[in-house]
Amino acid sequence: MKKEIRIPAYKRIWCKIRYYQQLNDITNETLAKYLNISVRTLSTYDKDAKNLTLGSIDGFLYNTGLSLEQLNTL
Repeated sequence: MKKEIRIPAYKRIWCKIRYYQQLNDITNETLAKYLNISVRTLSTYDKDAKNLTLGSIDGFLYNTGLSLEQLNTL
């Protein structure tokens, strides 16, 4: 049997956040403020976003005015 490749939820969400950043020309500094993290943490999340918290995601959604459903459709 082939093993199904699964993308973890945190990685999928992180990719959507970075994609939204590119689409809307948001700086790393602004994105870090939206997520309530440091700019350095952004590059850490690029390597492995497993420490991305629900609080950070909620802050991003609040600051951008997006819903989780809207983020998911990007």
